[in-house]
Amino acid sequence: MSVFDCEGGIQSYVKDILKSYLSLRQARGEVFLLRDGSGCPNSFEGKNLKFHYFKGKTRQLERLQLASAFLKYLLLKRPQHVFCGHINLAPLVRFFCQPLGIPYTVLTYGKEFWEPLGISERIALAQASGIWTISRYSRDRACAVNNLDPHKVQMLPCAVDGNYFTPGPKPQKLIERYNLAGAKVLMTVARLWSGDIYKGVDVTIRAIPAIAQVFPEVKYLVIGRGDDQARLAQLAKDLGVADRVVFAGFVPTEDLVEHYRVADAYIMPSQEGFGIVYLEAMACGIPVLSGDDDGSADPLQDGRFGWRVPHRNPEAVAAACIEIFKGGDQRCDSDWLREQSLALFSKEALAVQLKQLIEGTAQAQRTQRKVL
Repeated sequence: MSVFDCEGGIQSYVKDILKSYLSLRQARGEVFLLRDGSGCPNSFEGKNLKFHYFKGKTRQLERLQLASAFLKYLLLKRPQHVFCGHINLAPLVRFFCQPLGIPYTVLTYGKEFWEPLGISERIALAQASGIWTISRYSRDRACAVNNLDPHKVQMLPCAVDGNYFTPGPKPQKLIERYNLAGAKVLMTVARLWSGDIYKGVDVTIRAIPAIAQVFPEVKYLVIGRGDDQARLAQLAKDLGVADRVVFAGFVPTEDLVEHYRVADAYIMPSQEGFGIVYLEAMACGIPVLSGDDDGSADPLQDGRFGWRVPHRNPEAVAAACIEIFKGGDQRCDSDWLREQSLALFSKEALAVQLKQLIEGTAQAQRTQRKVL
C-alpha cells in the first residue's frame, strides 16, 4: 500500500504509528512500501528505520518486486516479528512467514475488513499472532462477519497532534470569506461523494430548520468536495435553508485548524471506524456530535466527551445541536474537552500504547517459546 504518495485515513494512521515507533528507545526495523516512490519526509529518516520502496509500471510488477525483496529479507535477517500494515498484504505475509516460524501481526483500520473477506485474508487473520485495530466497533464488526477471535484483537486508536490542533479566536478572514458574522456555526469536514452518504451531511441539513427556530443565526459550514454536493445543495434549497449552508470546498490540511476555530460545534452524525476529525475538533476545544452506532464511541468515550445520536435522525441531531448552542454542559467546556481528549489520544499517548503492545507481543513470544 502507498503511505507517503497519497493521503487517507489508513495512510495517516500508519504514519502516526511509524513516528511513534521512532520515538521508542532501541527501536529498529525495516519498512516495505508497496506503490510508494523512493523518498519519505525527513521526519521519518534515521538509523532506526530503513525504507524499501516498490513503485513500478504495473501493480503486478510492484507486488512481484516487493514479494521477492521481502522473502530475501526474511531469509537473511530472520526478524523476530513482522507487522503487516494492510489486510490486502496479509496473505503474502502469512505465506512467507508461517513456514519460517516468524510470527506476524496485522494492522487494520476500519471498512477494509468490516465485510466478509476472501478465504486467503481470513486465514491470514486467523493465523496471525495478533490483530491491531482502531476501535471496539471495528473489532466487533470484523470479528462477527469474519469469524475471528475477538480476544486476539487489541486496540491501537488514532491520535491527534495537540501541538498543531489548538484552540484560538475565530479568524476574521474566514468569517468574512464565508459570510458568518454573528452566526452560530455548525461544521463538518467530510468527502461529499455519493458513496459516502453515511457521513450525514444531508441529515444535518435536514436538522437546520428546527435549529433555526431556536437559533435563527445558525449556519452550516461544509468542508469537502465530491459528486454529491449538487444533491446536498438542492436539498438545502428545497428546505429553504440554502442561505444557511456554506459549501467551502476542499481545504488543505494546513488550513483546517483555523476552520475548526470558526465553528461553535463540529457535527457529523456518521458511521465511522473511528473518526479522527472528532479528535481534531476536540483538540481545538470545539464540542462534537457523532452517530451512536459506530467507532466514534471511542473518541467520544461513549458520550462522555460529546453528543451521540442516531445517525440518520435529523430530529435527534437538531435537539443535540440546540443543547450545544445553549451551553452549560461540561462537554462544551473548551479547556476540559481538550485536556481530556488529549490525555487519551495525543501522539504521546499513542507512543505509550504502542510500546505496551510491542512489549506484550514480545512477552507472548517468549512465553510461547518456553512452552514449545
